[in-house]
Amino acid sequence: MTAPLVIFDLDGTLIDTAPDLIDSLNHTIAAADLAPVTFDDLTHLVGQGVRVMIRRAFELKKAPLDERTADRLFDRFIEHYEGHMPGKSRPYTGVIECLDRLSSAGMLLAVCTNKAGQLAFPLIEKLGLADRFVTMTYGDTFSVRKPDARHILGTIEQAGGDASRSVMIGDSVNDILAAHNARIPSVAVTFGYSDVAVETLGPNHVIGGYDELTTDLVEKLMSRSMPIAAAAK
Repeated sequence: MTAPLVIFDLDGTLIDTAPDLIDSLNHTIAAADLAPVTFDDLTHLVGQGVRVMIRRAFELKKAPLDERTADRLFDRFIEHYEGHMPGKSRPYTGVIECLDRLSSAGMLLAVCTNKAGQLAFPLIEKLGLADRFVTMTYGDTFSVRKPDARHILGTIEQAGGDASRSVMIGDSVNDILAAHNARIPSVAVTFGYSDVAVETLGPNHVIGGYDELTTDLVEKLMSRSMPIAAAAK
């Protein structure tokens, strides 16, 4: 039987990156004389990559943004974020113990994030987590990304896993919907960056800390018969 595969989102799920995302975004939009964003704003901004985050910041501040300026600000963000990595970003409480617990039980681990590879992989590596995952896929690994089911299914394929023996852990609608579209169970964390209560997103289970992500829970979720998925978005 194929080993169970536990797939994790990155920002707001495995790693608390909010302080550095806010710092880099505020550094970026300051060049356009925009007022700083706050953590409360961040939940509306993240999830679809740097370009979308910058555009949403301008929309939040009701400021126009042309393509030339957007390209210049994108480069400014990347330079600042990469230059300060890992900054204040840290794994959430209990992450290391959880990864140890799942691995010791023979479960495979993977990352599936919409964050670009040039930002995600160095962060994971600098935090000493890269060797724990059999594969890591990013927002630019495939031609699609979450909530498209093919992002998760591609991750499962690269990991040598089986969709019927896989679980997705995430903090946002992109994660939960992608899991639903891929017809695999999902676990939502309450401490991430969702702009709505994660319970309303329809996950199969909700946890408030990594001590709750047990091997028994993973096995139980994989034993459930999943409903027919909605069409991939």
